[in-house]
Amino acid sequence: MVKETVVFALTSSTDLAASICKKLNLPLGKIKVEHFADGEILVEPQESIRGRSVFIVQSTCTPVTEHLMEVLICIDACKRASAGEINVIMPYYGYARQDRKAAPRQPITSKLVANLLTVAGANRVITFDLHASQIQGYFDIPIDDLTAVPMLGRYFVEKGFPTDEVCVVSPDHGGVVRARRLADILDAPIAIIDKRRPKPNMVEAQNVIGDVKGKICIVVDDICDTAGTLCAGCQILKDHGAKEVYVGITHGIFSRDAIDKIEKSVIKELVISDTIPLSAEKAAKTNKITVLSVADMLANTIDAIENHTPVSRVYDDYNRD
Repeated sequence: MVKETVVFALTSSTDLAASICKKLNLPLGKIKVEHFADGEILVEPQESIRGRSVFIVQSTCTPVTEHLMEVLICIDACKRASAGEINVIMPYYGYARQDRKAAPRQPITSKLVANLLTVAGANRVITFDLHASQIQGYFDIPIDDLTAVPMLGRYFVEKGFPTDEVCVVSPDHGGVVRARRLADILDAPIAIIDKRRPKPNMVEAQNVIGDVKGKICIVVDDICDTAGTLCAGCQILKDHGAKEVYVGITHGIFSRDAIDKIEKSVIKELVISDTIPLSAEKAAKTNKITVLSVADMLANTIDAIENHTPVSRVYDDYNRD
């Protein structure tokens, strides 16, 4: 595996890629990523990859388009250098929220991104908690849509909350499947926040479906962007008598003043994964955020792909005894 596999880190996921390589006992692949004065990008592997299995690690987080272009150029470079197989590990899949035409004349950009990755030459994509699981159908190549829910579940199990006091909450109707998955791990009931969005990041409270009075509520979602909707939803739970509110999120984008909103909110603890790196500047603004690493899961995924074993076994470490 050491000779045949190479893991490259592009600019958004260098720490995560280093952790993956450490767990696989592999050296991090040598690659040069250069941004020129006019905005053009050059990506150039600094070692031979002829016939080798390449894994490119890059989350397409802010700045989304630059990071996406780095991936596409890297794929092209690897293809032209005769790589045996090109696997893109994109822990956060940018443009995933543009997955349908919500209004006339809108693009379906997540499909466009899938086309770009495929045409560039990717043979496989590995990602985490796609905003809409149907995006998998946009690809004509294998795609592994992993989930951080088992990892979040194990974390909350280890908190030792009284089982009869826990309630898992979906922030909207679309997240019920995710909430049910976490509820099964915690052996807890679920509730749903029924809310209306008059415009993006603004919430008008409607109701809570389910009993949250006196409960330790754990809100689970895939993305936290500006945190406006999340904080408003958590306040709704408090208004309906929740004892404490915890949050589990896969992708912590935290745009604009999101960290300030979280710090001032009723949220007791917000647990995220490192699919998107949390900057030291943002981390210093609050002590409410806990970061869990997906490096183990991705290392096991690479191992499964290279040894032709089921990728689903990556969740075995997180199953309850």
